[in-house]
Order: sequence, then C-alpha cells, then structure tokens
Amino acid sequence: MGYPFQQLEAKWQAAWAKADVFAAQAISNKPKYYVLDMFPYPSAAGLHVGHAEGYTATDIVSRYKRAQGFNVLHPIGWDAFGLPAEQYAIETGIHPEETTNKAIANFRKQMQQLGFSYDWSREVSTCDPNYYRWTQAIFLQLYKRGLAYEKEVAVNWCPALKTVLANEEVVDGKSERGSHPVERRPMRQWMLKITAYAERLLQDLDKLHWPQRTIDAQRHWIGKSTGLQVDFPMVGKQQPLTIFTTRPDTIFGATFMVLAPEHPLVDEITTTAKQGEVNAYQKAVAARSDLERQASTKKSGVFTGGYVINPANQAKLPVWVADYVLMDYGTGAIMAVPGHDERDFEFATQFNLPIEKVIEDGKAINSDLLNGLDMEAAIEKINAHLLAQGVAQEKVLYKLRDWIFSRQRYWGEPFPLIHFPQAGIQAVPENELPVLLPEVASFAPSADGQPPLSRAPEKWRKVKHPQQSETGERETNTMPGYAGSAWYFLRYTDPHNSTEPFSFAAQKYWMPVDLYIGGAEHTVGHLLYARFWQKVLFDAGWVSHEEPFKRLVHQGMILGEDGEKMSKSRGNTINPDAVVAQYGADTLRLYEMFMGPLERDKPWSKKGITGVHKFLNRLWNLLHDNSGNFQVDAQPPDSQLTQLMHQTIAKVGRDIEALSFNTAISQMMILVNELVKRDQRPRPAIKTLVQCLAPFAPHFAEEIWQRLGEKGFVAIAAWPQFDPELAKAATTNVAVQVQGKTRGTVEVEADSEQAVVEAAAQNLAAVKRAMAEGPIKKTIFVKNRIINFIF
Repeated sequence: MGYPFQQLEAKWQAAWAKADVFAAQAISNKPKYYVLDMFPYPSAAGLHVGHAEGYTATDIVSRYKRAQGFNVLHPIGWDAFGLPAEQYAIETGIHPEETTNKAIANFRKQMQQLGFSYDWSREVSTCDPNYYRWTQAIFLQLYKRGLAYEKEVAVNWCPALKTVLANEEVVDGKSERGSHPVERRPMRQWMLKITAYAERLLQDLDKLHWPQRTIDAQRHWIGKSTGLQVDFPMVGKQQPLTIFTTRPDTIFGATFMVLAPEHPLVDEITTTAKQGEVNAYQKAVAARSDLERQASTKKSGVFTGGYVINPANQAKLPVWVADYVLMDYGTGAIMAVPGHDERDFEFATQFNLPIEKVIEDGKAINSDLLNGLDMEAAIEKINAHLLAQGVAQEKVLYKLRDWIFSRQRYWGEPFPLIHFPQAGIQAVPENELPVLLPEVASFAPSADGQPPLSRAPEKWRKVKHPQQSETGERETNTMPGYAGSAWYFLRYTDPHNSTEPFSFAAQKYWMPVDLYIGGAEHTVGHLLYARFWQKVLFDAGWVSHEEPFKRLVHQGMILGEDGEKMSKSRGNTINPDAVVAQYGADTLRLYEMFMGPLERDKPWSKKGITGVHKFLNRLWNLLHDNSGNFQVDAQPPDSQLTQLMHQTIAKVGRDIEALSFNTAISQMMILVNELVKRDQRPRPAIKTLVQCLAPFAPHFAEEIWQRLGEKGFVAIAAWPQFDPELAKAATTNVAVQVQGKTRGTVEVEADSEQAVVEAAAQNLAAVKRAMAEGPIKKTIFVKNRIINFIF
C-alpha cells in the first residue's frame, strides 16, 4: 500500500481553510516575518511548474517561521492588468475582466491544491477598483510632488498590436509578442521622474541583501558617470556642439564627432548638399529600438558636411550622424576617439576616418600639455585647462531615463486627471476615486494610436470644472502594468482599509519584506520601480522604510527533460495539475525542492519525481502494517537514533534558513533510512521527523501528526528543540596519516585530546613500521578528523 494522497491532501486543505490556520495577526507580541512571492499574472494557461518552485520555497520558509514562533505574513494576489487579456478581448470581444477573473479562479484553485499556506483573507487584485483606487491615489502623490509630467517622446509603436512597447519587447525591429513590425514615432506620454531619485537608488543598493548580479545590473542600469561637459564650436555657427565625456584626457585623440539621428542640431549643422542623404538615413534608422542600436556590431552613418573645432588643439573635426549614439544618454553627441574606443574604432575603420593613439603604457602621448602623465593626472590637468578656458563644466550624469508611464490600452488603471482648456490639467479629488474603467465599444486603439478610452461614452470623458464654466476631458491613456505591482506589498499589510492605501502602523509593523522570491527578469523593471515608489512614499511620510525588500532571491528555471526551456513548441512542458493527480502535491513540492539548489536552472526528470514519491510511500509504509494500522512504539530512541534526531533538527533548520532545501531533504532521508533498519518505531523519533517534514510535505505530516494523537495542527506546532549535547557522537573515527598519506583509522571518544589519539594511532602496524625506521619529527593533529606523523 502507499500514501493515499488523493483523500488526505483534500482533507487537510479543507481543515486548514476552516480553521483559518494561516491568517496573520494584525496585532501581535510575536516577532514578525514577511515572506513574499512575486505575484503572478493570471494567464489563461494557468500555473506551471516554474511557478510552483518559487511558491514552494516561500511556503517552506513561512511554515518554518511559524513553527519558530513568528507572526508570519505570507500573502498572495494577482498582477491582473496585462496585454494578453486585452489582445484576447480585441480578438474575441470578450471583456478582459471576464477572462482575467476566470484565470484568477483557476490559479487560486491550483495554488490551494498545492497546499500553500497563504493568508487568503489578504488576497488582492490590481484590476479590482478597490485596489486601483489607491494606485491612482499614489499616482496623484507623484503628480503633486512634480514627479509626473507629460512629454512627447519617441516610442516603439506597433501598428498591429496598436500599443507602445518597451525596448525589451522589441527584437530585430519586431514585437516580441507576435513578431509584428515596430516603428519609432513621437507620442504624448506621461512620464515619472525616476531620475530625481537616481543617486538614492544607487547608494541604497549597498543596504540590500540581494544577489550580487541583481545589484550590479541595477547599478549598471542607473549608470552613474562623473565627467566633463565640453563645448566644441561649430564652424560657421553661433551655437557650440556640447558633448559629455568621462575621459577628457583623450580629447587630443578625437578625430571626428558623432550625433544621434534624433539630435536637435542635426539640421543646424547639416549642409544643404548633405540634407537629403542625412534625412534618408534618419528615416531608415527610425524603427530601430535603443537596445538594437546598442547591440548592433555593424556600424552605419552619414557625414553631415559640417565641422567643429576641438577646443584642446583647434583641430577641425568632421561631424557624422550614426545610430550607435543615443539621444537619451549624455548630450546625444560624442567626440569619437577611435584609437581607444571599440565602437568608434569600428566606425572609423568602416568609413576610413583617421585613428590617433594618445595613450601608451598608461601614459598620455601625442597630447601636448598632457604628454607623459598617467590617466588620473592627465584628467586633472585637462579639466583645469578646459574649465579655465570657459568651454567646459564638471557634470554627473546617469544612464537612467525617466519612466514612460502611459499606454494606449484599455486594460489598465485610468489616470485620475482631467484636461481643461483654460484651467489646464487638474487632478481628480481623492474623495472621487477610483476613476473607473468605462464600458467601450472597442478595446482596440485607433490606427493612429489614439487609446480606446478616447472613444469612451461622453458621459465618462467629459467633466465640468467645479468652479469655472468650462468642460474638460479625462486623460484617456492608461497606466502600465508596472503601476499596480510597484506597491502591492504595502497593500498586503492592510488590505481591507477603505480610507487609505494602508495604515502607517500596519506598514511600520510588517515592512520591510523579510524574504522576497521571484524571477531575475524583473531586475530593472518591477524591482527598480518598486524601490522608486517606496522612496517617494517615504518622502511623503506614508511609509517608515526607504527600501521595500530586505532579502531577495531569484529561483532558477525548471527546464524540460531535454534540458531546454519549457515551451509548447518544443513539446517539453509539464502540467502541474497532471503531476498532482498522479503523485500528489507533497510529492511535487518535495521533488522541486530536491532537484538541486534553488537558484540554479534544473531539468525535470520523471525518474526523479518517481524516486521522491517512493520515499513518501516508504515512510508511510514504515508507519503502517499491511492492514493499514498505524504503528509506533512508546519506548524512547537509543543514543544513536537520538543523536541522529538532533542532528536532523539542526540541519533541517539551518538549511531552511539558507534556502538549501535539497540538503535538508537529504538529511530527512538519512533519518528515514535509519528507522527502516530497525524493528522499533520510537514515538519521539517519528514525532521529530514529522515536524521537520511538515514545511516540505505538509499534508503527509499533518496526517501522521493526527495519527500520533498530537493536538492541533503540526503546521503551527512549535519547532522541535535542538540539544547540541545530544547531537554529538559518542565516538569518532580519526584518520591516521604517515607523511601525509592515510594509513588507517582509529576509533576514539569524540573530542579526544591529541595524546589519547596519538597513543591509539601508534598501535597501527603502518605507524609502528615507520617508527622503527626513525623518530617522529612532527605531529599534525586536527581534533575528531586526522593525525599526521612526519618522520
């Protein structure tokens, strides 16, 4: 017989729900622990095994912390505004709210079947008006603080999808979703001034217990550069061409200049003869995203016919236009130093432009007043020289750009703003929030990019000014998907508050999040935006911490059995529902944690999950006779089993803290193997094992706990007490070496002193032979491990 998971898992899920076992206490004398999953987008495809990996990890930690006496907040919700639901609505006419709610119901059912210990009373959904009311209120805080503004910006517009795409969503000039052509076009957008927080976002990275690669990626994305802004006079023009450089010491190596195709001075400096050629080039590169332009190894460009003067040596330099220079970093213009910059070198080589070396063996050469100086001294000297001339100023720049915060979509949060002809843009009063999404005849934007809300019923769009005799129109763009996820972790602390997003007291008690687990793909999206909003709310006095997430961990990817990323096209996907139906939720949970280190990518293995299922069945059968009767023995465990019990308590606890779940499971398997060898099933040993197993296989553990006659739920029982003295071995085997080579072992009492081990070791035949040939010159001793005789 085996573990009857079909009956028992449903039984315990119902029991936990009825008793509301996992509800966090709003007020408690216990220490708090906040464990958070990156909440999912509820897709029609449902939960996949990759979701289950991260969610199982946080669930294990949550259950362990409860057992340790913490008041644990482990909530879940839905990042429910998204493009897939909107695209489906455009194709079918079915309202995205309907498909989203259907997907949420499926996700919820799947999660509950896996036994996750969420506090379902705190469930939130970003598309719920009771939630996005407060997203709108937080936006108004940004707006009132001067951190939200309108601007016409060049965006990636996809005519087929009829929406703006982020740079990351464009591949080879086509949309990542559907592979549709993408073009660059100017559009009115709402922007958030995240650049105002660039330095704080950068400095506070040092406070975080995050993966180093994530910290490095954010640091690079923010991209702080300290350098010099230098004016190069344009020949025949009044206005200079200004560049920013972090290496002004290489200015004598500048042999040409390059402008981004969008630079406002392109028309000014381009000669009449070159105008047609330059315009044609600008049009040709307009569809390329910034990411493509940076990644491309093939350089393209066109000469403007114009020149500037190098202020360092009065050299006349030709000015080119090329798309490897971006308008939104620095000044959108560079001095090209092909002798010492790879991209400039590629461009110069392709277009036969001069290449001048100005550094050799770390010293400046061919650089007039800088010759012979190292980099630091040369920068200091040229800075002073150019500053004295009045053609430069010191600057700190960031690669970070302001956040484009609007979309020409229907399925998103409406902006709480009204445009009036005379009064200008006015915020909707907070007591009138939420601004609800209206019903519309079509969910698709117009062909020219006007959003669906621009065709909403007039009674929604038109608003009378409360004091003046004029009528305004509501903002018809909607917020991006990142809006709701930028603060959801705060709403969990006080999800039913109807007068504010969350109370100050609630967030002060629960924040920051102690452990946050989710994918690395959100490094410079959600994780950066959430940090930005948290800092804004800190400055507004709404929150008490500047950083939202104390510890962050990225789970690895679960690959197909072929070692490739799971996808329908490869036919290597694994449906968690099918796995649960065949093996049970506890098997799936245990297997995904046993596959290997949490942070690494791991291939799925049918053999592996079968092995874990056999382990649970083996333990079940160990505790039941052939008739299914539960059998444990009342006598205490012997000293050897007691030692292993306490070693298991210690190791499983340490490993959960370290998120080393696979080695924790291995330790429990060792204990089970030891029990299988014995005729007795000592009750204390079984109880300890069940408590250690409970975070990993909670349904199984709960059933055995009940059959042991224990009261209440093992899910909230105290973690077993560890006694370090009982975990110590009575004896130990010490390796005996001669000249560094192992010649045998001796069994001695644990923690024996060197003299005791020496005496025992010198009775070994190999040591006696060596001693017969000469005296011992040196003895190396490591307690409980080795003794090495040097002759």
